[in-house]
Amino acid sequence: MTLAAPAIILTAAVTLLAILISICLQINTGKVRGRTGIKPPAMSGDPALEAALRAEGNTVEQYVLFLPALWLAALYFQGWVPPIVGLVWCLGRVMYAVGYMNQPEKRYPGYMVSVLAALVLIVLAVIGLVNAWMAATA
Repeated sequence: MTLAAPAIILTAAVTLLAILISICLQINTGKVRGRTGIKPPAMSGDPALEAALRAEGNTVEQYVLFLPALWLAALYFQGWVPPIVGLVWCLGRVMYAVGYMNQPEKRYPGYMVSVLAALVLIVLAVIGLVNAWMAATA
């Protein structure tokens, strides 16, 4: 496997998409601040701002699990499955943010999609690492 392998390139593209999602959520938070007139460092005062901040914050929290799992799965499990699952995670994050900002109780489907995608990536990474270990020690 090389860094020019199609699945690795797609994994890098998914990583860039995840970064763009974060940037869009940050921009949205700024826009909501402007619309509501709530200046930093205030973090509350209007439900729209609180929802935007939580959508952004929860997504950043999820990166801690997602990005290492994505790249470990891509490097050790290999193939097209890890980047496709990464795309599902991105879709889940968008669903989560849109749901949270429109009706906070509608955030759960997107949350579940992204959490399950992250768990699948972790399982793929474990399978790949075990297989790599077994091949290296055989």
